[in-house]
Amino acid sequence: MFTARAIEHDDKASLYQELTAQLTGLLSDERDAIANAANTAALLFTSLPDLNWAGFYFLRSPTELVLGPFQGRPACVRIAVGRGVCGTAVERRQTMLVADVHAFADHIACDAASRSELVVPLIRNGDVFGVIDLDSPLVSRFDLEDQRGIEAIADIYVKASDKL
Repeated sequence: MFTARAIEHDDKASLYQELTAQLTGLLSDERDAIANAANTAALLFTSLPDLNWAGFYFLRSPTELVLGPFQGRPACVRIAVGRGVCGTAVERRQTMLVADVHAFADHIACDAASRSELVVPLIRNGDVFGVIDLDSPLVSRFDLEDQRGIEAIADIYVKASDKL
């Protein structure tokens, strides 16, 4: 049985090292993509400071993301590929690190309190099938260390989970 441990850290590198170790343990005996997304979102939301939303969107057609498991306030249910930070991450097939969402021309404001966002695409066998999305009420909450850490989290999730 998995037991979450409080994450003591002096720096982000050690925080993400512990977080990836915990996620690996949490997902080690489960292959269900939805269950794993739910537990991943919960672990991220409860372990990372200064978040107001952590969750998943999954491609349900070539042109649309649909809300998956998350922690935080109710969210937008459907996002077109190419729209907002999440849809742009899918379209570009790359992580989007947005210091101030109000400066992002096509930001979709699901929660008016969100000020910065980090979105990492989920890629299996060369195909994007969704994203991990983190929002913060702080401008410039996320940096390159967060990006590397959440990209590692995304990799663990993809490897641990069966295809949706």
